[in-house]
Amino acid sequence: MRWLVGWSSTATGAAGIGSAGATGYDGETLHPVGSHLLWGDPDPLWAVGDWRPDEVRVVKADAQNRIAVLGTCGATDEELRRGLFTARGGALRHLTTWPGSYTAVVQVGRRITVCGDLAGARPVFHTPWAGGTAYATAALPLADLIEANLDFGHLAALLAAPEVPAALRDTTPYDGVRRIPPGHALVLRAGAREIVGYEPVASLAVAAPPADPDRAMDAVRDALIEAVRARLSAPRHVPDLDPGPVPGMGPAERRAARGMPVPGIGADLSGGPASGTLALLAAGLPGRPGTLLGHGTGAGERLLAVTFNDLAVGGRESEVERAGTLAANPRLHHVVVTGGEETLPYADLDGPLTDEPGPSLVTAARHRARLAAGSADHFTGHGARQVLDAHPARLADLLMDRKRRHLVRPVAALARADGSVMVPARVYGAARRLARTPYRAGLELLAERLIRHRFDEPKGAVGASLAALTWARPGPAARWLTGEALAEVSVLLQSEAERSSMGSAQRPGEFRARAVLARYAADLRVLEQAAEIRSQRLHAPFLDNQVVRACRALPEALRVQPGARSAVLRTVLEGAGVTNLPPGWGAPSHASSAVAARAGLRVAADSLVDLFSTPVLAEAGLVEARVVRKALRAAAAGEPLPLDGLAELVSLELWLRRLLSRRGTCWTGTPARARAVPSGITPRRSALASGA
Repeated sequence: MRWLVGWSSTATGAAGIGSAGATGYDGETLHPVGSHLLWGDPDPLWAVGDWRPDEVRVVKADAQNRIAVLGTCGATDEELRRGLFTARGGALRHLTTWPGSYTAVVQVGRRITVCGDLAGARPVFHTPWAGGTAYATAALPLADLIEANLDFGHLAALLAAPEVPAALRDTTPYDGVRRIPPGHALVLRAGAREIVGYEPVASLAVAAPPADPDRAMDAVRDALIEAVRARLSAPRHVPDLDPGPVPGMGPAERRAARGMPVPGIGADLSGGPASGTLALLAAGLPGRPGTLLGHGTGAGERLLAVTFNDLAVGGRESEVERAGTLAANPRLHHVVVTGGEETLPYADLDGPLTDEPGPSLVTAARHRARLAAGSADHFTGHGARQVLDAHPARLADLLMDRKRRHLVRPVAALARADGSVMVPARVYGAARRLARTPYRAGLELLAERLIRHRFDEPKGAVGASLAALTWARPGPAARWLTGEALAEVSVLLQSEAERSSMGSAQRPGEFRARAVLARYAADLRVLEQAAEIRSQRLHAPFLDNQVVRACRALPEALRVQPGARSAVLRTVLEGAGVTNLPPGWGAPSHASSAVAARAGLRVAADSLVDLFSTPVLAEAGLVEARVVRKALRAAAAGEPLPLDGLAELVSLELWLRRLLSRRGTCWTGTPARARAVPSGITPRRSALASGA
């Protein structure tokens, strides 16, 4: 893991803050473990972890005015300097418009500004400490700093309504540690904090001007190309030197056995449109796109394209075949990684402690098997579906804008999938109800569903679309929570509905799409930490700020059409000069990840039941162990239960056990600091009161 951490004190020297650390509650000197000081007192900032030299840049105008950028940023030092001067006047948005994925921290006198991203893949956290405010890009260091206990209310909301911002609010799994919402920045002035948004919010009173589809797709193409070019223009990295020969193994075999990536740049090539677009863009841009000559594969500067072929679960043969056709490009070096039952979800549940819990913990080993054959810098297509596809609730947005004719094709596609002539009337009626439902009423309806245990939803593609045509809906794991936990979340939603204006100034489809994107980006961050390969960086250009902005500018009428994502990406490739795509490129996959998840459940059923013999979740009052064990056995036997909900339960249980069993801490000093959750979990029936 890599993060930055710092704080802002109320006055110079008030908390004993200096370049060597800070004075804690017991008079000890504190500083982060494995840190590199970027600037010192009175408001110090550290970079912690295995940052590369080119990933940390500090540009100074003078002793009191400087900017630090951590991550992959396509801005030059001169552009950073101009951005610093502009930020002195309070403007923030321009700090988030450079290509790449990064975190920017600006110091102007005693004012500190930390910018989060639009998707939520690079979050910012803060907590009160020593009379001021500490901030970081990871929550666990701040939890260690204040010795925080678990926030059981947040954990309950994470299971009951993970895609509802009003339920999660700005909380984290650690009591007292807060999160900055996506699209916002944290501004600290001598310890006092303020959260400001840097993105303009569209008004419902005035309709947005009609967007030109051609210009919008050109903007997506330009943003994607700049995002890829920012990675290609960064220095190439060679992982740690090979420690020596192993009898019977060549260099590539030794590297794979020791979990070391191939030097240079590579990409996933699943056969789908998102990863294929990035691989072809990276291979086609001028320069040296791929592996370093003389290191590893001997492929020269060809881009390393990695395809995962699941031998335990079939159904993706056509995608693998398309990936092979794409890899015939002379600038690509194709590697196929095969996986059997050992790479199924739930097969390998050992892994590192991540900053936060996420359902991807059950599939981390599956992704690690693919990434071990990847490059030091590896492109992934993660996030393309969330930023390009239309959330079903956008049908209500079209009705609000009086664009009924654009509903014809998506509704007709659902009718063909369901085979019922009643589908158009049902979908139109649900979209019309959502368009006329206020945000507050939507939250109150969800609160009622939770308190009354109403979780049954229609089946199939039409059922999923109808269920999504709401302001808020229960999470897939909500049905297995205790009545007390559901009641606490229900009360929270009712109170938020009374005082919150979030969502009231947005269209329901746009609001739901942003919430889904934030949830996905948070889980992707967990996956990157859980499946991390030493010396490897994963790149998800679709979650870059400029790419997200360009995708949001696409007209809704274009988004809702069937096959819109593949059509947009095909246009992007044609605009970049890439043609002759294989037949069937962009076709939706008929093999669902649910098939692999059910197979993994069946294989690992006994170990999962043992995991919930005495679960930590039951000690916290969130679930009953007997109920979860019964659900796991039923799902393994093939009963139609929501597999995503079981993945969330298992992942949260794994994360809690890893957190409680850790012995280290993110801080060092004399005497040693206690870690987060120092007293563990005390079994009690009313475990959620502190989070309400």
